[in-house]
Amino acid sequence: MSFLKIDSLTHRFGGLTAVSDLNYELEEGGIYGLIGPNGAGKTTVFNLVSGFYNPSEGKIQYRGEELNGLPPHDIAARQIGRTFQNIRLWSEMTVLDNIKISQHYQLGYGLPGVIFKTKKYRDRERKIEAKAMELLEEFNLTDLACEYPKNLSYGVQRRVEIARALSLGPKLLMLDEPAAGLSTSDVVELIDYIRWVHENFKITIWMIEHQMQVIMTLCDRIKVIDFGKEIADGLPDEIRNNPQVIKAYLGDGEI
Repeated sequence: MSFLKIDSLTHRFGGLTAVSDLNYELEEGGIYGLIGPNGAGKTTVFNLVSGFYNPSEGKIQYRGEELNGLPPHDIAARQIGRTFQNIRLWSEMTVLDNIKISQHYQLGYGLPGVIFKTKKYRDRERKIEAKAMELLEEFNLTDLACEYPKNLSYGVQRRVEIARALSLGPKLLMLDEPAAGLSTSDVVELIDYIRWVHENFKITIWMIEHQMQVIMTLCDRIKVIDFGKEIADGLPDEIRNNPQVIKAYLGDGEI
């Protein structure tokens, strides 16, 4: 049984076909890349898997369960974590609260518990805060627990966003252009950071990325799409030297 299996995935926006008859399989424990030029349909694929869109055609299965039609919060509850190209932290909430709020689906005490501060509410809140602080300690972010994301550098914000996704306890972590907006030195740190996350948390990572240094250094296997269709799938060296990929993704340049 495949960890994640996508069969004949197609999605249309009106008369535009953003993803066309895409097949994809991820085995548990690897690091996988999805690349292609702007507008190729990469983020649409992520949005389909994470429940923001419902496929026009095809099937998405995760650990043997079909995901089609499930809303994003139900998919997150199935241990799929996600980050976005544009960082989506709550800038007016502390780093600690950003981590805590991602666990809202596990609360279980409801509105009466909040109003009356029941024992269940107090116990659950203590556990959530302890878990969040433990995660911040692992990520060397403890000193920033009471800081606001808007006051942090872009690179640190990206680390906080990944930490928040990991607070769900995912088995699959989907990273949408984690290197976007980072400086050269931050990109080098990001590579080490993602490798550390993969090894330390024992999870499968699937990423979209335009920074070829990140993709070629980290990924076990890479799929390339253009205009929503697959044009190549293989090992990093195979992708690097594929003429069709070079033409579609980088024109006459080299990866």
